[in-house]
Amino acid sequence: MLQSSDPYGVKSASPAANPNSFNPVKTAAPPIEQATIGRTLCIKGEISGSESLYIDGRVEGKINMPESRVTIGRNGKVDASIQAREVVVMGKVNGNIECSDRVDIRSEGSVAGDISTVRISVEDGAALKGGIQVRSGDQKQQQPPAKQPEAPKPMVPEPPKALAAGASA
Repeated sequence: MLQSSDPYGVKSASPAANPNSFNPVKTAAPPIEQATIGRTLCIKGEISGSESLYIDGRVEGKINMPESRVTIGRNGKVDASIQAREVVVMGKVNGNIECSDRVDIRSEGSVAGDISTVRISVEDGAALKGGIQVRSGDQKQQQPPAKQPEAPKPMVPEPPKALAAGASA
């Protein structure tokens, strides 16, 4: 028979010593808000906002979330241009992507369109068809202004050129 190591047979009424047992768990940051477009939803138009977006359905149009993360789930299909801080692709994207931070194309993801970002990650097995522009971190995400056509220069007659020496007699 097992005996207690306490020589007096008195059981302690206090719980086992655990420094976190009486302290509530503190979180460093508030929970991240995330909107979800479910598998059966189809949205046509423009989506904009400031919270993270998870797309597992279908979106056609434009997605403008410059301060947030946009995730295209495995069932997601996006026919839209995307502007966001970060984009993760696990489904299919047909359109241009412009990110201020990072694009991550996972192994089951595919992108058909041009990508402009600071950092990019493409896993083995991912499909990518289009151009990639990787900017340095200090550049703004705005593209350079389009080159203006030059105005035609006024016609100024040129002074007559001196005749060659062999022309004189």
